[in-house]
Amino acid sequence: MRLNAPRIEPVDLGRLDADQRAALEPFLATEGGKVGGGKILNIFRTLAHAPKAMTAFLGWGNYILSRRSALSPRDRELVILRTGYNCRSGYEWTQHKRIGLDCGLTEAEITRIKAGPDAEGWSDLDRTMLRATDELTAGHFVSDASWAALAPLGDKGRMDLVMTVGQYTQVSMMLNSFGIQVEEGWTVDPDLKA
Repeated sequence: MRLNAPRIEPVDLGRLDADQRAALEPFLATEGGKVGGGKILNIFRTLAHAPKAMTAFLGWGNYILSRRSALSPRDRELVILRTGYNCRSGYEWTQHKRIGLDCGLTEAEITRIKAGPDAEGWSDLDRTMLRATDELTAGHFVSDASWAALAPLGDKGRMDLVMTVGQYTQVSMMLNSFGIQVEEGWTVDPDLKA
């Protein structure tokens, strides 16, 4: 975590204006009498301060996380976690570690993501996806060698990898800069604490 307190406090769900309510509508469905089933994540409660931007952000994010992406859920989470780690985003890492486990990554692989593409145990394609992620987060460009090695993903898969890293670099920048705090009960990886 870059900050120990939010720079922008999450909105109070009991005091939403009409635009904020509209932006949070997907999360406000009642379930068992509780708003959103009881919890709306801090990221969305913070982004609700800019409701029109949040709505656009959710549309793009929904594509990245959908089956419309050519990346498998496991591959998507591999590059999201590496992006979050490279961006030093404790919130992003904490959230997507759980998602990654649900999508087929193992605890050992998640630990190895922090070590990067040169760690032992990666397949050639995993290593290349991690290397391309590092190239994108450091220099904003995939090298010719990495691009060629990503050929098994196909053109759309390579495009989706670049777009996923771009999306989660943006998410990490927002989480870090706005000071969005992890949810109550979440534990931040010690390597990502301020």
